[in-house]
Amino acid sequence: MEQETINDSADRKPEKPGEYPYTRGIHPNMYRGRLWTMRQYAGFGTAEESNRRYHYLLDQGQTGLSIAFDLPTQMGLDPDHPLAAGEIGKVGVSISSLRDMEVLLDRIPLDRVSISMTINSTAAILLAMLLSNARKRDVSWDALRGTIQNDILKEYIARGTYIYPPAASIRLTTDLFAFCRQNVPNWNTISVSGYHIREAGSTAVQEVAFTLADGIAYVQSAIEAGLAVDDFAPQISFFFNAHNNILEEVAKFRAARRLWAKIMRLRFGAANPRSWTLRFHAQTAGSTLTAQQPENNVVRVALQALAAVLGGAQSLHTNSLDEALSLPSSKAVRIALRTQQIIAFESGIADTPDPTGGSYAVEALTDEIEAAAASYIRKIDEMGGMLRAIESGYVQREIQESAYRHQRSVESGETVIVGQNRYATEERLAIETLVVDDRVGSDRTAAVQSLRSQRDSATAAAALAQLRRSAQGSGNLLPPIIAAVEALCTVGEISDCLRGVFGEYHESVIL
Repeated sequence: MEQETINDSADRKPEKPGEYPYTRGIHPNMYRGRLWTMRQYAGFGTAEESNRRYHYLLDQGQTGLSIAFDLPTQMGLDPDHPLAAGEIGKVGVSISSLRDMEVLLDRIPLDRVSISMTINSTAAILLAMLLSNARKRDVSWDALRGTIQNDILKEYIARGTYIYPPAASIRLTTDLFAFCRQNVPNWNTISVSGYHIREAGSTAVQEVAFTLADGIAYVQSAIEAGLAVDDFAPQISFFFNAHNNILEEVAKFRAARRLWAKIMRLRFGAANPRSWTLRFHAQTAGSTLTAQQPENNVVRVALQALAAVLGGAQSLHTNSLDEALSLPSSKAVRIALRTQQIIAFESGIADTPDPTGGSYAVEALTDEIEAAAASYIRKIDEMGGMLRAIESGYVQREIQESAYRHQRSVESGETVIVGQNRYATEERLAIETLVVDDRVGSDRTAAVQSLRSQRDSATAAAALAQLRRSAQGSGNLLPPIIAAVEALCTVGEISDCLRGVFGEYHESVIL
């Protein structure tokens, strides 16, 4: 990496918000011009139930949707697949077909509400469903604004909801880049995620380093696929964790912005300033929430949300106090949303761009995190890039060792978790938790089987056959996936079609 990307603080000129390398924020006025998008992550059970929650959140003042999908949907399995049993609708909404997506987005104004979808292996399929729904409702794709996570590399690192081998997965990612550049120009085609890396146990430095290294891999792959960097880079966004240590977190966000700006300008030669700007969504840290004394989680979330706002987030999700126990109840999610609103309208923090800028502690931490993250990135470059680092198990081992050190520190009492390893009580707070009805699984199974029996089977079969031929070739896969979606092929059927061509990835044991 070029020398300017690290430790150039001695010669650095005073920087203003909105100026390269954007340490102090990507806009000159930051939140004085426009507040961050308040985007609560939600989805459970059926499309009908989730749609009701979305309307409730919009009525409460939420300004963008963030859709959570259940594990079978994330893994490309229909509800009647044996491996889906027990997981249908449990950690997100169950979506199998275009009809489900139509119900999920019923009465949601697609041209006025931005939509984020946390989906990776099946990202192209779920985006195809949204696009098909918009077309059916005569909503121009130019009017659509939102983000598809589409970050498969972090699945191999930290989450495990991958399907295909890395090369095939990267092809789907870059095909989505190219398709949206031509057809959905205002859509963010990837949200490169450090959130799950941090949840798996990484340090703040590792979160920045491994996330940006993933971003480098995607940019390089897109360029190798024939895309010009300034044609797709402005639509790259990021997703970071907002943890407990406020000053470290603020510095982390500032360092990530500065480092990414230099990477894009110096390493990849991007000329468009929008290609240099790191825009990010933040979510408060689920791994810090405790089942013990869950009311304490309200305080934790408020501090973490404050760190995200001080650090210049473009959108924010605040976790609910009951999430160590269950999916959030409507009351708990309202408190979480109100936390953002109180910070926005009562704290005064939004009145000043980069309020902590100039603080010795924050500036020193920003330089320190940037230098340490850049060192990690250089090491990954020397290994041959992020794909090689993942395949060798290097990244996973680094995170595992960090997680182990933290857990040992908690168990020894060196790291204090209030209400858990210090100030614990026997008192149990009586709170109402949300429970997904067990009948959801059987109802969803019946629904997908009914769909298959009622649709035009010849049209569905022809669409899958065309998708298979396209996957065997080198053409962009989004058009045949959209055709399959509109033929009412299911998530599982489309995924199985691609499995038949690409195969499945099985992780090696890392010792």
